[in-house]
Order: sequence, then structure tokens, then C-alpha cells
Amino acid sequence: MRAPLQFVLDFFTGGDPVLPNQPKPSILPPEPPTSPGKPPSTSVDEFSGKDLPLATGFTHPAANRHAQLQGVVVSFRFERSRRKSIGFMVGADGLVVRAPNWVTLREVDAAVQEKGAWIVAKLQQFKDRQTEQFQKAIEWRHGADVPFLGRTLQLCVLERGVGRVLGQDLPADQILPVAVPPGASVTQVRDAAQVWLKKQAKTLFEERLHHFAPLLGVRWLKLSLSSASTRWGSARHDGHIRLNWRLIHLPISQIDYVVVHELAHLREMNHSPRFWETVGEVMPDYAQRRQALRQAPVDLKED
Repeated sequence: MRAPLQFVLDFFTGGDPVLPNQPKPSILPPEPPTSPGKPPSTSVDEFSGKDLPLATGFTHPAANRHAQLQGVVVSFRFERSRRKSIGFMVGADGLVVRAPNWVTLREVDAAVQEKGAWIVAKLQQFKDRQTEQFQKAIEWRHGADVPFLGRTLQLCVLERGVGRVLGQDLPADQILPVAVPPGASVTQVRDAAQVWLKKQAKTLFEERLHHFAPLLGVRWLKLSLSSASTRWGSARHDGHIRLNWRLIHLPISQIDYVVVHELAHLREMNHSPRFWETVGEVMPDYAQRRQALRQAPVDLKED
């Protein structure tokens, strides 16, 4: 007889073992193409980074199995290994489940269900920690680090009439310069910094739109910056593109994905398989970029 399974969970320092009772599995099939959507009556389509059904949960970029856990979909990476037990690991990419070759998929799925609460809690904790770290990086104070295109710039505050600026020994491409009145508040510094960031965002977004539009065979007519709290962008049938200026905090690969996504809507005002084929024409690795965007800290509230 086979020895009883012992489930091992790893979350940096480990986790607790699963209980012996196994509920009936509730496993979803591999992620299918999105069903064709109905074009909105206003011919407007918006992208929040959460437009596919599975986006409401947690997804590993190399996911090959899916489970409904605690009311959310968790798409995880399943791997066979030489280990003697089923193991769970939560990391930056999401959940990875490893099991010996002799363990059946039914047993794996049952183990995932048994630890559903633990898995969802750890995934949420990891996401919350990333968001907290991101928000703490934006202090809007003299000398603070500000996320910019996936790296950081040092916030350098110049007091008008004084001429003093912090970080003047740094290269120009490593600072975010702002000019404020003497004794300016944190809010004034933040507002001045965001004016600079929005200017950089508009310049970059226009450049990327000009680059990708010809590749997709579409024409955009107007770009507006958005400050939406949940949406990265939107597109109208008349060629009006709206992009969230906070994208400027993220790496260029993720910005390009949103740009291509919105431009593709000028050909397909839905999220049908044809739409994703359109995106893939110019960005074959869009799925990886999309996953990275979905795992980025999206709650960029201003202090």
C-alpha cells in the first residue's frame, strides 16, 4: 500500500499541513478564449486590466490548471517532481503546486481545495505587501524615491528664489525635479511632481501610439490622460484613446501592452478571440505582459 500523503506547504518560511478530510473538487477547465462580446451602443470599450473572467482572482503567468477557491478563481502552475508529497509555494508569480508522479490529478485537485482558504489568504497577503511597498515608495518629500518606468527617480525639490536643490550631484536621468514656493507642503510637492509625471506620460504615450498604430493598421485621433482609480485605459470608435497617467510608474513593457490593447479596440470593439488575435499580431507575448500588469500594484492612491 502507498504511504498516506503528507502535504507540504511553502510560503517562504513554510505553512501548516492540510487536514485529512477532502471536499469534492471544484476544478475549472483550462482558460478558454473569451466569448465574443457585444459592441457597446456607444462604441466605447474600456480596459481595466480585469476584462477576462479569470482576472477576478489570482493567475500564475505559466498557469496550466485552475480552481475555484473561496469564491475566486486561482490559476496555478502545476508541476510533477521527485518530491514525496504535494507541495504548495506562493511567490511573486502566484501559486505553484508540485506533486510526485504517482499522485493522481484528482488527489492534487482535492488537496488544492482543502487548502483553499490558506492559498487565497497567502496570495492576498503577497499582493497587499507589494501594494504597500509601492505606495510607501511615493512619499512626495524632498529626496524621496518615486517609481518611474519600473525603476526609481529621486525627488529633487527646488525652492523658488532659493536655488537649492537636493540630489544635484545625480545624473539628470535619475532625478525628478520640481520647483515649489519656500515652505511648500507635502501636497504642493506632490502636485508639482505629478505635473511633471503627467507631462512625461503624455509624451511617452503619444510616442508609443505612433509606433504601434501603423503596425495594427489603425488610426488614433486624440489622446487624453485619465486619473481613473480602476481603469488603465479606454478606446472609442472615433479614435479617442484614454490612458491612465499612472502607467508611467510601470515598466515600458506593461505600458506598451495597454497601448496595443486599446489600439486593437479600434479594429475590434470587444474581447472576442479575434480581438486577442489582433493584439497578438504585434505582441506575441501579450499574455505574459498582461499577467505582469494584473499583478502590479494597481491601487495607486495619492497621499
